[in-house]
Amino acid sequence: MTESAAGAPKYQRVASALRRAIQEGTYGPGQKLPTEDRLATEYRMSVPTIRQGLSVLVAEGLIDRQHGKGTFVKDEHPNTRRSRNRYGRARHDAKLLTRDLQHSITFAGRAPVPTHIAKVMGIEPGTEVIIRRRLLRDRETGRPEELGASYIPVEVAGGTYVEEPQVVPKALFLCIEEISGKRYVQAQDLWRARVPTGDEATALEMPAGMPVMHVVHTARADDDQILEVSESVWPADRIVIVDEYAIEQEANEPDAPSTV
Repeated sequence: MTESAAGAPKYQRVASALRRAIQEGTYGPGQKLPTEDRLATEYRMSVPTIRQGLSVLVAEGLIDRQHGKGTFVKDEHPNTRRSRNRYGRARHDAKLLTRDLQHSITFAGRAPVPTHIAKVMGIEPGTEVIIRRRLLRDRETGRPEELGASYIPVEVAGGTYVEEPQVVPKALFLCIEEISGKRYVQAQDLWRARVPTGDEATALEMPAGMPVMHVVHTARADDDQILEVSESVWPADRIVIVDEYAIEQEANEPDAPSTV
């Protein structure tokens, strides 16, 4: 271990040493790490300290504990979200936005809108809306990858198949456009990193200490009516957000300037 880490807590020194070993290729992608007992002997630390250090790397998304098998360096490509081209691609191929994942609808119907969504929609908490909740899994492994929900005003799609608990045949926004006769023209994404709720951690089979990325996506028609608010939650180590855009070459006063 490095001299600079000497003053750090023991478990952090373990985490730093293993992190460096992974970065330098001592343990490659997909490779199994030594047992906790062996690491304890190698680093002259107690097994609980080793376990705590490993937990740090689990939370960072570098390693993965597999029950009954051991601890492995992660060897996977995270899901990528490119918000700016999602609609255009879906209009072209008329398929689901997240077509590479297996969709299941866990709820569809009318229910009171959650408070945080009511705020975005500009309506009273508890107002009845159409809610579609979904769980998305990896098609090969069955591992849960994303929790999602869409909130649609009753006046937009009430009494239609959107209230039925089946996966729709194409992107939900295309279905809502057909039903409403309006077109999605403006969108806003609000991103937050946060600690998962107990239900989220259970549904996504997340290790302790892993945060989630949470996006609330609001889509409006050209008359400014909200057609849909959706939200998605991912384990933070499984998602990469890519935002590519042209850089303005002239001074322009933004409607809502950044604060960071």
